[in-house]
Amino acid sequence: MIKRLAHVCFFTDNAPALLSFYEKALGFPLVFDMKHDDGTPFGWYLDCGNDTFIEVFDQRGAVKQWGGEVVALREEAGSRYKHICFEVDDLEKLRASLIGKGLEVTEIIKGMDNSYQCWIKDVDGNAIELMQYTSESMQFSKR
Repeated sequence: MIKRLAHVCFFTDNAPALLSFYEKALGFPLVFDMKHDDGTPFGWYLDCGNDTFIEVFDQRGAVKQWGGEVVALREEAGSRYKHICFEVDDLEKLRASLIGKGLEVTEIIKGMDNSYQCWIKDVDGNAIELMQYTSESMQFSKR
């Protein structure tokens, strides 16, 4: 039921530099950004090809939008990882299957990008997003 890796997400305290690296150094074009109600961007999607993406969030902007706390981002490798996301073809069916296997799964919501999502954690507590694209999903409508 899982189709492929959809995106990898990074939180950062230096969005301009991180975006420049992925756009200019690696050549991943910006597909869209996510903005606060005041129009200030705080999240960006970069196209990695084959319908896969890198998602970058300004940490303070994400906290402003969704709550939580600003935390010190360590310099060690891997410390900026936020979550992994898998594209699925039938989110409701997969969610029911996972619940049937005893996993805790969040409710399905439609995100700011107009895609449906729910979340689980692996045995180490790493966040995993399960996403089903829609005809209005921003990942594809802005190309």
